[in-house]
Amino acid sequence: MLFKLFTVYVFLETLFCGCAADKKQSGFLVRTKQYKIERIGRMAKDEVPESSGLALAADKNLWTHGDSGNPPVLFKINETGTLLQTREIQRTHNQDWEDLAKDQAGNIYIGDFGNNQNNRRNLRIFRIQENDGSQVDTILFRYADQRGFPPPKEALTFDAEAFFYYQGYLYIFSKNRGPNKKVKLYKIPAQPGTYEATIADSIRINNMITAADISPDGKKVALLGYGNIYVLEVGPNGNFFAGKKYCLSFGKSGQAEGLVFINNTDFVFSNEGGKIFKAVKRNK
Repeated sequence: MLFKLFTVYVFLETLFCGCAADKKQSGFLVRTKQYKIERIGRMAKDEVPESSGLALAADKNLWTHGDSGNPPVLFKINETGTLLQTREIQRTHNQDWEDLAKDQAGNIYIGDFGNNQNNRRNLRIFRIQENDGSQVDTILFRYADQRGFPPPKEALTFDAEAFFYYQGYLYIFSKNRGPNKKVKLYKIPAQPGTYEATIADSIRINNMITAADISPDGKKVALLGYGNIYVLEVGPNGNFFAGKKYCLSFGKSGQAEGLVFINNTDFVFSNEGGKIFKAVKRNK
C-alpha cells in the first residue's frame, strides 16, 4: 500500500510540475521536494532594469546587468535586491547581454551573445577584472555549425542566454527555438581572441535554457528554464550530461533569466521584473 501511494505521489508530482517531458525524454528525475524555493527579495526597476544574469561577487553579494538595449553597466546587489554599487563598463555596448560568468582569478565574463533572430555575426564575450573594470578584453566567436544568417525556421538553434567558466573554457548552452528540443553545448577558450565555438555535447530538454552555472566544487551544473531548474551531476572526465539529472519545478516566477550557485548545493535566481528567489537543498 505504501509503495502504491508513493508511486501515485511521484506520478502526480511529475505530471503537474512541468518536468514530465524531460523525465520521459532525457531521464531527468523529479526532485522538486528536495529543495525549498522561495522569493527572498526584489530589485527596484528604476535602479536595475531587466535583470538578465547573475554572478557571485567576492564579498558574497551578487552582480547583475540589464538586458538588450540597456546601458553597459554591472550592478552589485545583495540578496534582498538592495543596490550597492553601479559600475559602467567602458568601451563596450550592450547589444544583448544575456548572462554572467566568473573564474577563480576574479575575472567576470559578460555574455553579449543574445541572438533572437539567429542572424548576428558579432557574437562576443567581454572580460573584466572584478576589482578593476578599466581593462576590457573581448572574446569573439561564431558557431562552427551555423551556415545561414538566419538559418531556416526549423534550425533556429543559434541563440544563447546561458554560459559558465570551467577549467580554462567557457561553456555556452543554446536556447533552442527549433522543433527538436536539443540544447547544444558549445566550448571556447576563456582568452581574448576570435574562435569557432565547437559543439562539445547536446541534450534533449523540453524547455529553453536562459541561464547556467556550475557549483564551486565543479560537481553540479544548474540550468534555468521557464518554470524549471535542471540540476546535473557532472560525470567522469568533466562530462556535464553523463551523471544523474534532476528537474526542479518552481512554478510561475516571471521571465527568469539569471542563476548563480552560492555554495555547492544552493543557488539564487532572478527574473526580468527584479524578483529574486533562493533554492536551498533540504536536509534529509
